[in-house]
Amino acid sequence: MPFYDLRCKECGEEFNIRASIKERENKEIECPNCHSHELEAVFKSVNIISSSKSSDSGYSCTSGCCGGFCGF
Repeated sequence: MPFYDLRCKECGEEFNIRASIKERENKEIECPNCHSHELEAVFKSVNIISSSKSSDSGYSCTSGCCGGFCGF
C-alpha cells in the first residue's frame, strides 16, 4: 500500500497515511483532526539518488555520500 501526503480541505491539517488506492478513490480516508473526508494531495520534493558502475571521469563513490547526496 502506498503512503499519501494529504491536507484536509476543512481544517488545513497535513498528515501522511498509508492507505490503499481504493480507500483514497472512495474517500474512505479521514482527517485525524476533524474527521472530514474532503482531502487533497500535498506534493513534496523527492530526492532521487542514482549510481553508476563506472565513470568516465575516474571518480568513484564508495563512501555512500556522492555529489552531496547521502544514501542514509
